[in-house]
Amino acid sequence: MQKIISNLWFNGQAEEAVNYYLSIFKNSKIGRKSYYGEVGFEYHHKPAGTVMTIEFEIEGQKFLALNAGPEFKFNEAVSFIVNCDTQEEIDYYWEFR
Repeated sequence: MQKIISNLWFNGQAEEAVNYYLSIFKNSKIGRKSYYGEVGFEYHHKPAGTVMTIEFEIEGQKFLALNAGPEFKFNEAVSFIVNCDTQEEIDYYWEFR
């Protein structure tokens, strides 16, 4: 079991982002999804049935994508490093930037 899982906060684009990440990394998969319900609507303002979280894995590293809202945004303060063995592999990932 992985002790620490990175939580990525999105403003409604979690599912789209996860699908994009999985399209880049061949050794990846989607795990469990959870959905917003009617309870708590006054706080989360998401329609019932909207994806709340998606667990996913890339190269054995687990992540959680959260559809939460506009309060927090991605910025360059956090980054993930992809270690590559060859120039060909670097070129492959470089094309997705």
